[in-house]
Amino acid sequence: MIALAQKASFSVDALAIDAARETERIAAALRNQLRLLKRRGLVIGLSGGIDSSASLALAVRAVGAANVFALFMPENDSDPESLRLGRLVAETFGVEGAVEDIGPALKAMGCYDRRDASIRELVPDYGSGWASKVVIASSLEGDGYNISSLVVQDPQGRQQKLRMPLSAYLGIVAATNMKQRTRKQMEYYHADRLNFAVVGTPNRLEYDQGFFVKNGDGAADVKPIAHLYKSQVYAMAAHLGVPEDILRRPPTTDTYSLAQTQEEFYFSLPYGLMDLCLFGLNNGVPAVEVAKATGLTAEQVERVWADIAAKRKVARGLHMRPLLVEPVGEIGD
Repeated sequence: MIALAQKASFSVDALAIDAARETERIAAALRNQLRLLKRRGLVIGLSGGIDSSASLALAVRAVGAANVFALFMPENDSDPESLRLGRLVAETFGVEGAVEDIGPALKAMGCYDRRDASIRELVPDYGSGWASKVVIASSLEGDGYNISSLVVQDPQGRQQKLRMPLSAYLGIVAATNMKQRTRKQMEYYHADRLNFAVVGTPNRLEYDQGFFVKNGDGAADVKPIAHLYKSQVYAMAAHLGVPEDILRRPPTTDTYSLAQTQEEFYFSLPYGLMDLCLFGLNNGVPAVEVAKATGLTAEQVERVWADIAAKRKVARGLHMRPLLVEPVGEIGD
């Protein structure tokens, strides 16, 4: 367990960590995990975001820059800033990397065409020159079950927000998930050729609530920051010397053709508030105390907790191993 600062009343200080001590603990764990896996280094996909940047810095601390390989995997909808920032992180920590543009592969598999066909269920004119994203309603206003909407922008820059039928939603998400799964294929290709392990980069919010694609960004050999709340990842990144450009960048999915924050797509609250709500739920802090720390009402905190419970049901399935007809035992049993 991370040593947490103790305060008389619940506040953001509950998430404080000793970043130097935690860095060394994670680095030691990574070295032990590589010995267990019989791998000699670590491959990591760099998105230009805080989680992958902090994970790369931790990997370098664990095994040295020469034993870490970075991948930059843009596609047709990627923000060019992501590639710039990813390269900046690799350069800062002296890590070798390679650009693998997955756009042509996604196009060949029909990722963009399949997505657009689903969007045309709602917007028949959707095509070249248009852009889109999926957003959710705030959990503060609902009953724990958020409804997703589609936002489209026409070539003249006019936007409209539309409720989606289930078929359109599932089609858009299924096509979009091809991006994460293709990136993971590239990571494992390079891991296999180098005899390295693949680093997964979910923080605790993402790991707990299923903000990942099964067999996509959810697949990895090691996940060094899955126990850290997002606020703690920022603290670790600052301690490790991650560039200011990364520390100041708002968390983004960088998945859809319209700019999209993580709270628009999944969490519905800024990460600082989500951290406090999740920590309070995990540690039995009364809703009224969480409300004081977050500036929310106790009723709103309860709604956020209901939303977390709903997302955890999704996460449970994402974390499950393949189901067998009968137990066959673990290798080595």
